[in-house]
Amino acid sequence: MNTLLIAATESEIGPFLKLPEQQDSETEVLVTGVGMVATAFALGKKLATARYDLLLNVGIAGSFDRSIPLGDVVCIYQDTFAELGAEDGDDFLDSDQLGLGQHTFEGISQGYQALNSLPKCRSITVNKVHGNAAAIAETVRRLKPQTESMEGAAVFYAAHQAGIPAIQVRAISNYVERRNKASWEIPRAIENLNGWLRAFFNP
Repeated sequence: MNTLLIAATESEIGPFLKLPEQQDSETEVLVTGVGMVATAFALGKKLATARYDLLLNVGIAGSFDRSIPLGDVVCIYQDTFAELGAEDGDDFLDSDQLGLGQHTFEGISQGYQALNSLPKCRSITVNKVHGNAAAIAETVRRLKPQTESMEGAAVFYAAHQAGIPAIQVRAISNYVERRNKASWEIPRAIENLNGWLRAFFNP
């Protein structure tokens, strides 16, 4: 299977890339840079010159859902461009409501052994990660997300446009709250994510 492994930063998949079996693998790796614009640009360039059977987007994420332990790995089955739309006073009109196009996309959440044990989550993709209590409450009310990232929906969008199946897997590095780096678990999230990657490619 011709797979493109996509991550925003090399640090998120660094341990996996150092494995001997990965260095001998034919799996291609695309490090896009952080954010949906960088991801869309890098992925658009890549898909213009190559064809893949599967897009696999991985990375760390924040969780609105505190029942998910920090460090845990989850599969994102649905992702939404949270800010794509227009404000109308206190209301937000998304791109679907405005007639500007789809803003929610879905990925694969089954069919691979390594996905079976992962919790399945609904996510949003943002330009600005949340750190304000009122904004968090409004986002939860409007979209009911479990996680957030800065790239996921861009990968699902590209996959949808290109007609390629896509998987998104995230490890939870922090809860969505006022910025508090002391409570983050980035090293543990990266360790668990890379352990999952090894299991995915070596079932």
